[in-house]
Amino acid sequence: MTDSTSGPLAVYRLLPSMGEFRTLLLGGSLRKLIRWQITASATDLPSSFSGLWDGNPGWRKGEFPSGCPGAPILSRRVADLLAADLSESGPFVPVVIEAADQAFPADADGSDDYVLHLVEQVVDCLDARRSSKPKKTTGEITKAVFHAETLPVGLAAFRVPEFRGGVYWNAWAVDRLTGLLGDDLEARLVWSEDPAVRPHPSPWGF
Repeated sequence: MTDSTSGPLAVYRLLPSMGEFRTLLLGGSLRKLIRWQITASATDLPSSFSGLWDGNPGWRKGEFPSGCPGAPILSRRVADLLAADLSESGPFVPVVIEAADQAFPADADGSDDYVLHLVEQVVDCLDARRSSKPKKTTGEITKAVFHAETLPVGLAAFRVPEFRGGVYWNAWAVDRLTGLLGDDLEARLVWSEDPAVRPHPSPWGF
């Protein structure tokens, strides 16, 4: 793990940037993830997910290809490089890529080797009084303020009880991912202990 205390504490939402690369849709298997996030039951814990590539077939495949708030997906290359950093947040679960055309199977050369980082850690660190109320339909919190003293800075990623369907990332983990993915990754600031820094106005929007 990198030094998580070298700068002001900050929390982000991560998603693919708008570029010429393909994204990955979870489709029906997303419901399995949402059910587990709500129940936290071991019986609902998914052992795998299914995904389908979206976008121009001529574009390259992104290595952080999912914009779903609670479904961070990584290429195997990135997952292996960050395995030690992400292990305390939760395990990697395989994503089985479905072929868009059943006559042509998904790539067998390893380029379709992806995993979903199943963020298990739910931490009570949100300042509910200073944060906006969760949206009734999605649970999303537009303005999130965290208690610095209870923020789990040692974790790369975490969730909060008020919004179990969203994954938050600590700044040091964002730095690591950005170092590997560059402009392919969009990091939206949700909160910072530095009052001079303005958070993104719609961190969970598209």
